[in-house]
Amino acid sequence: MLAGGVESLEAMTRRRQYGEVANLLQGVMNVLEHFHKYMGIPQIRQLSERVKAAQTELGQQILADFEEAFPSQGTKRPGGPSNVLRDACLVANILDPRIKQEIIKKFIKQHLSEYLVLFQENQDVAWLDKIDRRYAWIKRQLVDYEEKYGRMFPREWYMTERIAVEFCHVTRTELAKIMRTRAKEIEVKLLLFAIQRTTNFEGFLAKRFSGCTLTDGTLKKLESPPPSTNPFLEDDPAPEMDELAMEKGDLDQPKKPKAPDNPFHGIVSKCFEPHLYVYIDSQDKNLGELIDRFVADFKAQGLPKPNTEEGGAVLPSCADLFVYYKKCMVQCSQLSTGEPMIALTTIFQKYLREYAGKILSGNLPKTTSSSGGLTISSLLKEKEGSEVAKFTLEELCLVCSILSTAEYCLATTQQLEEKLKEKVDVSLTERINLTGEMDTFSTVISSSIQLLVQDLDAACDPALTAMSKMQWQNVEHVGDQSPYVTSVILHIKQNVPIIRDNLASTRKYFTQFCIKFANSFIPKFITHIFKCKPISMVGAEQLLLDTHSLKMVLLDLPSIGSQVVRKAPASYTKIVVKGMSRAEMILKVVMAPHEPAVVFVDNYIKLLTDCNTETFQKILDMKGLKRSEQSGMLELFRQRLPTPPSGAEGSSSLSLMAPTPEQESSRIRKLEKLIKKRL
Repeated sequence: MLAGGVESLEAMTRRRQYGEVANLLQGVMNVLEHFHKYMGIPQIRQLSERVKAAQTELGQQILADFEEAFPSQGTKRPGGPSNVLRDACLVANILDPRIKQEIIKKFIKQHLSEYLVLFQENQDVAWLDKIDRRYAWIKRQLVDYEEKYGRMFPREWYMTERIAVEFCHVTRTELAKIMRTRAKEIEVKLLLFAIQRTTNFEGFLAKRFSGCTLTDGTLKKLESPPPSTNPFLEDDPAPEMDELAMEKGDLDQPKKPKAPDNPFHGIVSKCFEPHLYVYIDSQDKNLGELIDRFVADFKAQGLPKPNTEEGGAVLPSCADLFVYYKKCMVQCSQLSTGEPMIALTTIFQKYLREYAGKILSGNLPKTTSSSGGLTISSLLKEKEGSEVAKFTLEELCLVCSILSTAEYCLATTQQLEEKLKEKVDVSLTERINLTGEMDTFSTVISSSIQLLVQDLDAACDPALTAMSKMQWQNVEHVGDQSPYVTSVILHIKQNVPIIRDNLASTRKYFTQFCIKFANSFIPKFITHIFKCKPISMVGAEQLLLDTHSLKMVLLDLPSIGSQVVRKAPASYTKIVVKGMSRAEMILKVVMAPHEPAVVFVDNYIKLLTDCNTETFQKILDMKGLKRSEQSGMLELFRQRLPTPPSGAEGSSSLSLMAPTPEQESSRIRKLEKLIKKRL
């Protein structure tokens, strides 16, 4: 059987009966396996060598047949498909794999030889503006191949895909070469056009082929990214940005079918990556122009109209900025997820800072003494007790608007950072960090709140000055609240409702404003109480009534002038109650008789729990006691003081008075107890 088979094999090979050879060769090889143990017998060994020789000859003969049909050199047109070659491929399947690879390589090379001539570097069609023609050419070639040669090669050779893949490799090399030579001619529009057409072509390949012929090298690059969680879409930071969310949603659409399920992604387009700096530079320029336009628009439009709709609303420019960012980010990530994304992030950071500086901080109204230092004019104004220059209604709305915008930018920048991290290669996520920019927006928010507080605070100053200049010792009967209280309440009623309406979308910052105002106004009010000296009993009663009126207004401050009465936040109420109760206690102590001295001192310590000698002396001044009377009282006060508690209040009073040794030792005992308790 074996001998007969070998004879037939040699005869059929000479006659090029490849169809019969394919079946026979496999059978002969199977039979030969049975004789594997008997290779020591000369006849068997000889037959085995004849089979090997027949295989070698077949390989060479088939390659020669293909060379004749598809000459790699010369002008002879390639022949058409033939049944002989079809059967030859079946034989090649059984022979050494190198034969099959050689056939494939030669055929593809021959098939693409025309392409290299047509699109030579010096040809007009080779440049990026005509990149479409390359892809049109290969599509025609593939159709042509399918019609002519589709049946000639076995299906499992995936010849159509192999031709397409080789075309991609050649194109990538050729494009890289021509772009290096003509780098100066690459403009951003041209680059984006070329990339767009190329990625479309890669998408076409993905629809058409499975990518099974791609070498491991290509596939490794394409590990699928983590599933997309898009914070831009999940919760839009400001409700008024609905249209923005929609725009962002639209921008996200083309992104969906990309990289993870396209094994051909980047097979050609990778060659554009070294030139993406052209794109990045152009985005830098565009964003610079965008910021300048925002600045010009802001100047042209002037202050926002003082209604609750527009006043306090987020500036439209910030929505435009983030929509543009979104567009760039999606576009860039489709071009590359490597270094260019990091370069783009750096540009984003630059313009977020510029936006915060030029549009937000730069447009906050200036206060007369924003530095906190007193100017000559403000001193003069205080003397006359006249009104201090206040923000206009428009300016108040503008500050609220800038605050809301900064809050929107802060939230959106955080989402931008998450989105960028999602888009770049995992190895680069660490290099994306927008914390600095978020801090910048936080600073704008703090400055805006501070301005609103300063404005209201300054408006109340003349009233407090008037209060401290009243002749309190001459007050004969307690009446309604004093005029200065009415003045303070008026200013609060003017400013607070505007601020509240304009910060309706950001309640937490309105609460911060209330807290900061209370923390600024109440200590100032107490300082002015101490200036009301000397004060009579009736005067102190009147001042106590005024203090109570102010306390009630302050407690109601968050919802003053509002139809909807909301309960003030507990954190705020606590500050007002604590501060104003102290003011009331000071006046109650002033009203108490200073004889007998011991009772007065003990009463002071109990009511005010203030171990500070200075405060005690200020109260004695308010009562109008002479210095001689005061010294005895102060001595008694020092003796009656309890051991100050360890902690902040204690330390401030300690610095003012040297403790006695007994107090010192009892303090140490208390400290020890406290430490044990903590441990």
